[in-house]
Amino acid sequence: METPAERDDPNPMRMGQAPRNRRQAASKTMWTALWLLYLADPVRQLVQPGVSAVARTWGSGGLALFVSAYLVLVFRHMWRNLTRPLMYGVLALLLALSVALSWTLGYAWLVLFIFTSVASGVVLPWQHSRWAIPLTTGFLLVVGARYPEIRSYYLFAYGLPALGCGFMMVGVQHLIHTTLELRAARQEVARLAANDERLRLARDLHDLLGHSLSLITLKSELAGRMLPDRPEDAARQVADIEQVSRQALVDVREAVTGYRRPRLAVELAGARAALRTAGVTAAVAPAVEADHHGLASDQEGALAWALREAVTNVVRHSGASRCELLLTEEGEADERRYLCLAVLDDGAGPPRTRQDGNGLSGLRERLALADGRLETGPGPRGRGFALRAYVPLGRTGPPAAGTLREETGTHPAGHPT
Repeated sequence: METPAERDDPNPMRMGQAPRNRRQAASKTMWTALWLLYLADPVRQLVQPGVSAVARTWGSGGLALFVSAYLVLVFRHMWRNLTRPLMYGVLALLLALSVALSWTLGYAWLVLFIFTSVASGVVLPWQHSRWAIPLTTGFLLVVGARYPEIRSYYLFAYGLPALGCGFMMVGVQHLIHTTLELRAARQEVARLAANDERLRLARDLHDLLGHSLSLITLKSELAGRMLPDRPEDAARQVADIEQVSRQALVDVREAVTGYRRPRLAVELAGARAALRTAGVTAAVAPAVEADHHGLASDQEGALAWALREAVTNVVRHSGASRCELLLTEEGEADERRYLCLAVLDDGAGPPRTRQDGNGLSGLRERLALADGRLETGPGPRGRGFALRAYVPLGRTGPPAAGTLREETGTHPAGHPT
């Protein structure tokens, strides 16, 4: 039974990592064993009529030992770090078996050198694999030269694959290590960001509440000393305590609201991820990504909610293959400047019922609280659906313009856009 963390693992094949359960171990074993099909030629030679019992015994035993050593080397490297003597000892055994079997049993056994080269690329560090792989290929060329019937093509049939596959595995291992380092770095960045956010929250709460609580404590002690001899003065102190407490409560609420307020840049990143996952091509105008100076926090929060709701509708209901995100400044008859966020898709268009759903109704209310408005209807040229959210600007600025930048995805049907 997979856990939610395992189901959401971005690396379900555990490339370059030890498996976490039997299912992953079986999958990795299957993919590793699949490459052993390239040993079909040596096996076919062993079962052909006319092969002596000595050759069959030697070939079967040598091949079994080679395959066992190869699997031990690969799986030990996969599950845990290999000791240097074991690693070089097994590689030397693979190379020796490759030379001995191909020298005595025929050119079909030259394929063993490719496995040896691949194993060198997988387990050795670059400083050593860059010499081990050409060395293995050199042994292959020397042994292959003794078979006149393949001299015309064995360089291409065996030599180049041995060299290329070995260095390809070096690249794969480098890519795996880089991916692991990037994943670890991303987790560290997320941890540091969360820690910085906690420190900022603690600092803000200290700044907000430190003075207020100190004043409340001081006035409470003062009021206690005034009772029962000076009740009027004590009542004034209690009234001051009430006023300070109410102001502190207001400050805390404003601080918490600021932490919970959505940001347009954050919602844009989420929108891109949602559209990409749904296979919808996103065309984002540069103005959407720009810094929106003159836009109050309440207005920005309303636009962020509008972007979230609009993209959610595109992903869940529209069946669109393309979505445009635009941000422009527009003037109104009352000479006020408005910032308009437009989300346009080429999907099924407006619903047949003209009544808004809960999401759009709530969005209209949010925009109204920010002194804005919501407009919905058919998309450009009467195709698809268009959502436009307007919020007022605190001050004018240069019009937001710019060409669209498309982020290609895949249609739900699987065709590139």
